[in-house]
Order: sequence, then C-alpha cells, then structure tokens
Amino acid sequence: MKHHLNTLFIQTDGAYLRKDGRALVVSVDRDDRLRVPVHTIGGVVCFGRVNASTPLLAMCAEEGVAVSFLSEFGRLRARVSGFTPGNVLLRRDQYRAADEEPACLRIAGPMVAAKIANSRTTLLRGVRDHDDPTGRLGAACRRLAVLAREAIAARSLDALRGTEGDAAGVYFEVLDGLVTLAPPDHDCFSLTHRSRRPPRDPTNCLLSFLYAMLGHDARSACEACGLDPAVGFLHRDRPGRPSLALDLMEELRSFLCDRLALSLINRRQVQPRDFQTLDGGAVNLTDSGRRTVLTAYQTRKQDEITHPYLQERVSVGLLVHLQARLLSRLLRGELEDYPAFIWK
Repeated sequence: MKHHLNTLFIQTDGAYLRKDGRALVVSVDRDDRLRVPVHTIGGVVCFGRVNASTPLLAMCAEEGVAVSFLSEFGRLRARVSGFTPGNVLLRRDQYRAADEEPACLRIAGPMVAAKIANSRTTLLRGVRDHDDPTGRLGAACRRLAVLAREAIAARSLDALRGTEGDAAGVYFEVLDGLVTLAPPDHDCFSLTHRSRRPPRDPTNCLLSFLYAMLGHDARSACEACGLDPAVGFLHRDRPGRPSLALDLMEELRSFLCDRLALSLINRRQVQPRDFQTLDGGAVNLTDSGRRTVLTAYQTRKQDEITHPYLQERVSVGLLVHLQARLLSRLLRGELEDYPAFIWK
C-alpha cells in the first residue's frame, strides 16, 4: 500500500529551491527558510516566481517527487518528473482501450455516474444540515438521480458527455443554496454557474484552485502506476492536456473539492478580503487566502474513510492513487468493471 505523503507548496515570491545532501532547502533572499528530507514529501508545487536548481530537480526526479510550476492563478506551466515506472504492456492496453468507444464507455460511464451520484450526495447533505425551504435542492437531487442512471445507460461517448453537462448545469445552479452566510457576505460568495479561465467570482476562484490541486495529485497517481496521464477515456485527446488525470478527477471533485470549498466559506475561514479582482474581471486568491486554502486541503487529505470497494481504511489523499490502480487492474483484465468511487 502506498503511504500518504504531503505535498510541499511554495508560494513566496522569489523563493529558490536547492539541494543540500538528500534534503530540499527553500531560501528567500539567501536566507534558508525551510529544510525538508526529500523522502518525506510526495510532490512539490510552486506558485508564481519560484526558481529551482538543476541538482534539486535531478534529485526529485530520482526520488519520484514531481515538481510542478504553476502561475499565481494555479494554472500549470511546467512539470518536472523522472522516469515513469510501470510496464509497456499496461500502456499498450490503455492505448487500445482508448481507441475503442465500447471500452471507453465501460470506463467513462461509471466515472460520470459516480461524479453525478457524489454531487447528489453533497446536495442531500446540504438539505439535511441546512433545510431546503424552496425545494430547489430536493428537485435537483431527483434530477441528478435520473441523470446518473442515464450515464450508466449511455450508448455513446457524445451522449455520456451530454449527460455530464446536463448534470453539471443542474448541480451548479443550486450549489449556492449550500452557502449559509448572511448578507452581504453571502452575496460575495453567491454562485449561479461555473465560470473559469478565468474565474469571475470568489467561489469559482476557490473551486478552480482546488481543482488544480486535485489535478496535480491525479496526474501523479497516473504516473506512479505506469499509466499515461495524457490518454483518457472521457476527455478527448488534446496536446498538453492530461486527459486521464481529468477523468480520474471527476468522481472526486464534489467529495473533496466542492465540500471543502463550502466548508471554508461557511466557517468563514476564507473571507472576501482573501480575494482580489484583477483588470479584466478575473478573480484571484491573495497570498494569505491561498495559504489558508492549501493548509485546509492538506488537512482534508489526511482524513480517513473506508474505501467503498476495497473496504479498507485509507486517507482521503490516497483515493485518487487507489482509483488509478483499480483502473490499471481493469485494463490488465483483472477486473470486469471499473469500481468508481461513490461516496455514501
């Protein structure tokens, strides 16, 4: 079983990462601020103007620690990783399956159905905890139950993608009902639809940032078990797009990211002052806001749950790695169906 290792996030402007023995050292203005043994971390994510030495990158590559460089908005710019383990036979199985629509549906159908089911569970828990005076949440839950069944029964990838789009529209139209703040803070965090590239309001900004963090973990999970993160079954191939990582994210978005975003908002751990509006209308997290979100994300990943298929206690941070390995077993013919993660 893979052990859960924390990801090291670097966001100090002008920080420099270097190697000292078998440790990673973070310096700012030639002053050493942090020293971490490389074997204790699972990945490094750098935001904004952060530099790293060649020996440090080489050491991380040798140790299997991926180093990602993101813009201050959380958009991936580059990623440095070492030789990917695994065998060529698994990747050949992956490529063959990705070229056949029935094989893609066999994998993508359960992924989308699980995504819709987990979104529905998020809304149901909101009804339980906060009531539903207008009935909008209950109606959305009933519609999502129908769409989850449609996802399983989809006869083509285009139909499946259409069902996923319909479910996303239903879900994000009512997600605002789970924000329990009183005006004027509620108005700041109101959400009526999903906006991205760039996000146009604080809640969309928060969701996009958390999705970027989950995307980093999903790509690492693909590489760790020998899968090609660029070749997916739901998302179409596109140069530079980690399609398989995006596939694996789907069933975990609501469970991990959306619920964490709502918790941060409702508990006032993030507030309007933690966001800034840039020229053109894009909304971005401030340095202090980003630090709060990263800390909460790492803490959430350390929580433990019982995996619904494996029936083992695992940390939340390992879920995407376990799903990648279950997908590998399916591609090798060891499983008949893909056991998507469904939160209950």
